[in-house]
Amino acid sequence: MKKVHKLIKIAIIAGARPNFIKIAPLIKELSKVKQFSVKLIHTGQHYDPVMSDIFFKELNIKKPAINILSGSGSHAVQTAKIMQGLEQVFIKLKPSVVIVVGDVNSTLSAAIVTSKLHIPLAHVEAGLRSGDMKMPEEVNRIVTDRLSEYLFIPSEDAYENLNNEGIERSKIFFAGNIMIDTLINNLKKIEKYKVLKKYKLTKNNYCLVTLHRPSNVDNKKMFIKISKTIRAISETVKIFFPVHPRTMINIEKFGINKILNSPDILLTKPIGYRETIALVAGSKMVITDSGGLQEESTYLRKPCLTIRPNTERPVTVTIGTNTVVGDNMKLLLNLVKDIMNNKYKAGNRPKYWDGRTSERIRKTLVKELLSKNNI
Repeated sequence: MKKVHKLIKIAIIAGARPNFIKIAPLIKELSKVKQFSVKLIHTGQHYDPVMSDIFFKELNIKKPAINILSGSGSHAVQTAKIMQGLEQVFIKLKPSVVIVVGDVNSTLSAAIVTSKLHIPLAHVEAGLRSGDMKMPEEVNRIVTDRLSEYLFIPSEDAYENLNNEGIERSKIFFAGNIMIDTLINNLKKIEKYKVLKKYKLTKNNYCLVTLHRPSNVDNKKMFIKISKTIRAISETVKIFFPVHPRTMINIEKFGINKILNSPDILLTKPIGYRETIALVAGSKMVITDSGGLQEESTYLRKPCLTIRPNTERPVTVTIGTNTVVGDNMKLLLNLVKDIMNNKYKAGNRPKYWDGRTSERIRKTLVKELLSKNNI
């Protein structure tokens, strides 16, 4: 009689731009295991083609097995829609484990639904904390970690955060930074994009700017303050600014386009992942409020100035190339001056930012899941 191999069903949840970058190497790695049946579920949190479709194409991510199409809305509305959709999917699919990444509403929604349905949850990028409960992402991180069975941390500081919250040590696994897996996999491919030539930029002679957080772009006074500083910086170094859709709305709404109207400030539509990496690699510095760019600039050893009051990635500051400037525009200007004069810190790469994070996650899940499912 032919032996029937039992398959372990793994559902991977993604919904927002940062998620796609993180799941690409994970899907590839987990699909190597014959006992695993891996399905991608797209919650539709980011549904705009420039924020979603382009990443599937660039990163070679297979089409999602299921699309929930939650769309936009307030945090409560969006989270509720995703929860409703995931509950139906999980009841039908009956996954052995659900994997979430990052700290977006899709992550929180999956954590709550799996908890209610008693499905083990694995959180990739666990243990990150900013200490700022006003950030919706901080709430998402804390709740998701509390409900997770497997917590894959990207840096050593996450151990302390989880320990302080009473998370059992046996649930925590130091895997490293999965964003770096994707970065390393794509570094060799960015040359063909010829991005600098496309945008008429000179290597090490421009500053990459990205802004999208509500505290920066929804607050008119703050956004104008930042924009005036960017205009001042453009007198020293050219600015390349790919604009997030919601940021563009406020640029027009607040009349900021007049401030940023300069031949030394190039505003563009949102760009893809590989173009972003190519622009970080070719830049003199990065000014951002993005979590991902703090990590990518650290790996690429490019100065990063973060316009936020805190960071959930302190290792990029203590070891890497990042400095958190908050709303201190004078500090920002002084640091730009240091960078231009080559007086800024060099930075190093943290432990396990080596391109093998997805491999470590695979090995852990094979060990944990095969034994628990008697395979």
